[in-house]
Amino acid sequence: MLLNPGACLRKGAQGPQATGRLTDAGANAMTRVDMFERYPADPLRLAVMVMLAAASVLAMTGELGRVLPPHGLWDFGAFVASGRAAAEGLDPYGIYPLTPHVVLPGFESWNPNLNPPISALLFQLFDLAEPQASLRVWLWISVACYLATVVLLVRRYGQGIEGLLIAVWAFGLAGFWDTLFLGQIYLPLLLMAVGAWLLLERQELLWSGILIGLVVAMKPNFLVWPVLLFLSGHRRPALVSLAVAAAVSLIPAVVLGPGVYRQWLSLVASDGERAFFLTNASLSGLAARAGIPAAGTALGAALLLGLAAWAFRRRPAVMAASSAALVASVLASPLGWIHYTLFLLPVLLHHWDRRAMWVVGGLLVVPVPFVIDQFAAGSGAQLTIGSVYGWAVLLCIVVVMLPRGDRSRRASLAT
Repeated sequence: MLLNPGACLRKGAQGPQATGRLTDAGANAMTRVDMFERYPADPLRLAVMVMLAAASVLAMTGELGRVLPPHGLWDFGAFVASGRAAAEGLDPYGIYPLTPHVVLPGFESWNPNLNPPISALLFQLFDLAEPQASLRVWLWISVACYLATVVLLVRRYGQGIEGLLIAVWAFGLAGFWDTLFLGQIYLPLLLMAVGAWLLLERQELLWSGILIGLVVAMKPNFLVWPVLLFLSGHRRPALVSLAVAAAVSLIPAVVLGPGVYRQWLSLVASDGERAFFLTNASLSGLAARAGIPAAGTALGAALLLGLAAWAFRRRPAVMAASSAALVASVLASPLGWIHYTLFLLPVLLHHWDRRAMWVVGGLLVVPVPFVIDQFAAGSGAQLTIGSVYGWAVLLCIVVVMLPRGDRSRRASLAT
């Protein structure tokens, strides 16, 4: 369903007529018109989308055989163990019988719960039933959340056959299937993030800020989002999200005691060796596989500082700031797992009129088992084929930061 750009402009008539500028909602509607109406019969775009959908179907056939049969608890076991430990007054970030232990050629690591202390309270719900039963229920909840996410994005960015192809491609993404395989928690958070994205477009500043705050409270690397919004001049959603994240983060300090944050930070600080893992799509992962792990932290810091200066000086539109923030949240994170690339879905579709994004969309379909197999290959293969997710996210930030002419600056949402 296409938005009516004329209606969007009429809705914000006072602002644009008085200032001579489009509102974000009107400009976003025009962007969508550019994509689907200005070139309604673009054979190249349609052919690429057909190929992406076909690649996704092929990936799905292999992933179903990996995800559906019983294969252990994996990360879900770490979450159950963390919640159980917190309920018993133990360290929720310790190693317990349900904590997964990964052993691959040239790589070995324990995978305890790395989420902030609020997770230790929430994960106690996973221990209300036998872990395998809880996992099955959680998988269905996760799939339902992802289905809702895809429906929202297709309604916003899709039309006709292209909308169907977008949906098929989205269900073939490697991050989706590996989230299910591991029993991870990303998909409800993704639904919140996409909801916040769409609400920002509609200038629903309070509710978008609340959703962003909930995401940040559970995944602190997304703190980049409200910070860039604030520096860009979109202060209301930024301040709301920061307040929500802070309020949620206080709960475990009250319930479990402030020492739980010391336990969490101690674990995070000692977890550097996992940056090398091939499904880490961040700059730290690329640097570790290049043999210069210290460069990852420096590059991530440089990226964040550069984006902060860009946001403060250029005052980009709310969706431009959000696009850069979401990509940087993955790229500058010490551990930007493939699952985090699902949060780039709205970014990719928002910039789908740029052909380089089609390459990003294709690279993110490459199945995780294929990438993991590169552990048995040499360092060159690990840095190239084995780092396909990292290169995809790096290309994504380049595309996002390319100028859009007169659409690079729009009115602030600050009120």
